[in-house]
Amino acid sequence: MIVLSGGSGKRLWPLSNDVRSKQFIQIFRKEDGSYESMAQRVCRQIRQADADASITIATSRTQVSAIHNQLGEKNVDISVEPCRRDTFPAIALAAAFLVDVKGISRREAVVVCPVDPYVEDDYFRTLKEMKALAEEGDANLVLMGIDPTYPSEKYGYILPESAGRTAAVSVFREKPDAGTAAEYIRRGALWNGGVFAFRLGYVLEKAHALIDFSDYHDLYAKYEDLPSISFDHAVAEKESKLQVVHFSGSWKDLGTWNTLTEAMEETSIGDAVMNETCRNVHVINELNVPLLAMGLHDVVISASPEGILVSDKEQSSYIQPFVDRLDQRVMFAEKSWGSFRVMDVEEESLTIKVTLKAGHRMNYHSHRNRDEVWVVTAGTGRTIVDGMEQQVRPGDVITMQAGCRHTIIAESELKLVEVQLGREISVHDKQKYELEYE
Repeated sequence: MIVLSGGSGKRLWPLSNDVRSKQFIQIFRKEDGSYESMAQRVCRQIRQADADASITIATSRTQVSAIHNQLGEKNVDISVEPCRRDTFPAIALAAAFLVDVKGISRREAVVVCPVDPYVEDDYFRTLKEMKALAEEGDANLVLMGIDPTYPSEKYGYILPESAGRTAAVSVFREKPDAGTAAEYIRRGALWNGGVFAFRLGYVLEKAHALIDFSDYHDLYAKYEDLPSISFDHAVAEKESKLQVVHFSGSWKDLGTWNTLTEAMEETSIGDAVMNETCRNVHVINELNVPLLAMGLHDVVISASPEGILVSDKEQSSYIQPFVDRLDQRVMFAEKSWGSFRVMDVEEESLTIKVTLKAGHRMNYHSHRNRDEVWVVTAGTGRTIVDGMEQQVRPGDVITMQAGCRHTIIAESELKLVEVQLGREISVHDKQKYELEYE
């Protein structure tokens, strides 16, 4: 299984940003009362449908830490895109990764699906059916078709040759205009669900026909120079041997606040109170302060360290141009070792709350232009500062001058407040080193 995880998710600001895409927002309530993200939910559902499923996530560098944080470093493989180049290069790179790095046979069939559909278990049973068709059927490419609800210009259209669960495809057209889409729907077309099944060798042949490369490593090195093109345009529209599996179950694209709140099982997450006059109001509050809403109708309120959104639900779909105007630092991010949240920004100081997961550590590193102070507030661990190791616990204070090499290792979940001091505080001011011992 190849899972595509891309995008910056600006339409779900302020919970999403350049490094925290919408698929990592934990808002879906589980049976035990905890919350999971779209990425966690989809990977859990894949494993429920097939306990032996092998998952490779195709994603950008900026998302690797969040994936490791939420899914673990050993539970999934990651095909890292050096930069964003749309779905065809991403799928080609992932296929080359599976064949050349993981040693998977070119005859192996795989399914490609997005990381962010809101679906139930029948969706993943359909994925298994698609894989079987790619292994045993006559088609080079198997698509998922979804019943359309209106002539949208956002989706591709699949026209089956016959009715039924599975059919050959007579026409595939990616994102036509509304008039053409309406005509396709009249003729019985289905929406393209963005899911594909094929043999690895098939996609690698298509990739070699369009790109001059020898293997995965060569493709990775040339990736930045590749044109941005979707898999639908590069492959699906040009393929004559297509099959479609008709999926008629529940399927939602949670790309906006309006659609996302429709999938929420509760009206508020976090410290929020609404009075009895509120109607169709949803609140997500990630701040450590209470949020009170009164007399509001059809509104979404979202508060995070990135900012605060108060919007009519319908108007929330038009958020992106306004977010693009904002110039701000990332205030929250998940890393492979834990997470950080910016608490205060001054001209010559930055204060951050850091949480490290048990058994994890920061990189061993130094900074040229800033001093740092750590105040441990919870948990236990040890620091290594210029090679000197010491145990730390709540109340301990560790100071590091500019140029000093340092790291902290969490024995239990460890929380600390980090104060950065200097005139040139920058995320780029970081030199990493190998740690000789732990």
